[in-house]
Amino acid sequence: MMELPVQHHVQSDKPSIFDLTRESLADWLVALKQPAYRATQLLEWIYQHGARTHNEMTNISKPLREILTKELPIFRSQVITEQQSQDGTIKLLLRWPDGATSECVFIPDGERRTACISTQVGCPVGCVFCASGLNGLQRQLNAGEIVEQAMRIRACCDNQSRLSNVVFMGLGEPLANYEASLQALRTINADWGLNIGARKITISTVGLPSQIKRLADERIQITLALSLHAPTDDLRQQIIPWADRVGIEPLIEACNYFFERTGREITLEYILLGGLNDHTEHAESLARIARRMRVHVNLLQYNPVPDLPYHRPGDKDSERFLTRLRDLGINAHLRRSRGRDIDAACGQLRRRQGESDTCP
Repeated sequence: MMELPVQHHVQSDKPSIFDLTRESLADWLVALKQPAYRATQLLEWIYQHGARTHNEMTNISKPLREILTKELPIFRSQVITEQQSQDGTIKLLLRWPDGATSECVFIPDGERRTACISTQVGCPVGCVFCASGLNGLQRQLNAGEIVEQAMRIRACCDNQSRLSNVVFMGLGEPLANYEASLQALRTINADWGLNIGARKITISTVGLPSQIKRLADERIQITLALSLHAPTDDLRQQIIPWADRVGIEPLIEACNYFFERTGREITLEYILLGGLNDHTEHAESLARIARRMRVHVNLLQYNPVPDLPYHRPGDKDSERFLTRLRDLGINAHLRRSRGRDIDAACGQLRRRQGESDTCP
């Protein structure tokens, strides 16, 4: 069975500092006849002190700051829309220099502060209930653009809290932009970067078996979340058009491989669509799949998107689905929806703004 295509990565004309690793930044500085240790100083200003401009870097010479300002910008995006929910969720719409737009979200929950970030402009998957892919895939985000979103969200944290978790769950399929997503992940995890523990980083995928196995072989202790959304191939193909290329069986095999290589339990993500995939027989079929893997199941009630013919299930129906899973011995939770009073669903803010992406 043919697997989902992996899209190629599009580079921007001028990199930002978020595109670089500690080693590549040191090489860049050495080429300017600067000492390599300047890289450590710059990264401390960026990631530890949250410098927004090079002029804040008081232990860097003015001539070098001028070069950096011209040749190696920090933030390349512009925040063109910000929405804040009554529950504290903040959603940002960013515009990149080429006119492309992407979303990122700040989600506070108790002591946890989570950044939900995108990996593509638009999405190629085309899930029928989702606003992200209504206009298809415009282009890839590069590693620096992915990291920059996390930094934008980190700035939403107040002085008493810090960004604690990052989820690659925004617009796009991370494993179809593998190299950029992995480089961004490593920067977010690095002690010289955002310094967020691997176990507090989640990559969500609709399911590319070979890329899941490749990620497993990286031996990084992240969480893998599989967006299943249906317990049978026929129903899954109705909901996720890409699923006609990869069935559930290869995904089970790949997820088991991921667990064997990393020891990390898989998260099965399942959006409940009222009247479509939320019946008792669906819960029972889902339980049979879950028993074949080391997983826990996250249920989420659908956040409706205007003009799409899908609706949010009632609370009683959702609780009934959850109870049936638990009765069958499945570790399952019903996640609380966040930001329902703003454009909560992925891609909805971007779509509402009607932005045209003028990408190469």
